[in-house]
Amino acid sequence: MTEYAPSLADIRPDAKEEIPVFDIGPFLAGAPGARETLAAQLRHALENIGFYFIVNHGVPQALIDETFEAAAAFHALPLEAKMKHPFNEHNMGYLPLKGSTTRHSQLNRNNRPNMVESFFVKRDLPEDHPDVVNGVRFRAANRWPPELPGFRGVVTAYADALEKLGKSLLPLYALALDLPADAFQQAFSDPMYTLRLSHYPEQEPQAENQFGLAPHSDTSFMTLLVQNKVQGLSIRLPNGKWIDAPALPGSFLVNGGDLLRRWTNDRFLATPHRVINNSGKERYAIPFFMDCNIDWTMECLPTCQDEDHPPKYAPITYTEYLAWYRNQNYADRDKSASDVTLSAY
Repeated sequence: MTEYAPSLADIRPDAKEEIPVFDIGPFLAGAPGARETLAAQLRHALENIGFYFIVNHGVPQALIDETFEAAAAFHALPLEAKMKHPFNEHNMGYLPLKGSTTRHSQLNRNNRPNMVESFFVKRDLPEDHPDVVNGVRFRAANRWPPELPGFRGVVTAYADALEKLGKSLLPLYALALDLPADAFQQAFSDPMYTLRLSHYPEQEPQAENQFGLAPHSDTSFMTLLVQNKVQGLSIRLPNGKWIDAPALPGSFLVNGGDLLRRWTNDRFLATPHRVINNSGKERYAIPFFMDCNIDWTMECLPTCQDEDHPPKYAPITYTEYLAWYRNQNYADRDKSASDVTLSAY
């Protein structure tokens, strides 16, 4: 298992309790020096915290609001209608409430089924796309609910906006890793991504190992989570303390995942987090998980290895990693729809 999954970072009791906030407006506008300043700040954030906020990101608030409304509308459909689009071998479609159990994480054992239902969307490929026609893994066509005629347009517009935002940050990641600014351009020319429209109903008082989403680290290179009105996300800081993620209106909370950790030889963190909805309200979340091209080989970056730090992980592609991930976390589901396993993706 360790061949694929990065180990947990050591607890650092003296680590500061901080989640930095970056104003990326000047960077997006091309202000002189903004890129280099942000890259240095990003390096600190990803080497020491694993999470950061961005503001002035350019994603219209109206589109964000419409996407939350679309998520609520989908989950308000009768279960029978949602189950017509079941979660499939491409990690796309509808996963029902208590249909997932986080089992691969090293953080927490013997978890109960997660108190969340989700609809997973990937890039909206047409039915005649060569990858769809040829059955390429994780490159299938999305299935859209006919009961919601405007749903597809809103969801794909949001995914497009988040892809643009994620790609705009790549030069910062490259510079933070002491690489040329365009180092990731080819690897993300056609990036894989997953948009998860999630619904967390109000939970009963906390039972042992019962979560909205159990403790885990994401699998992604980059996760973009827009702030919503109902909180519930907690983060395990590098000092080992769990804190509720601060609410910062108009921001995105960004974090790295296991693929980023692998690629950087554990230089950049994949910080654990969890969800518990004890707000007394229905909670919706629309995280966007972005990764490199499906066939790009991720091998230890040259600036993340030396004689004292040899590569820890073998080269791997997105397909190889996600296939392993599914085998670890979905074996029961493939046998029975009543027993599904899922982690962060």
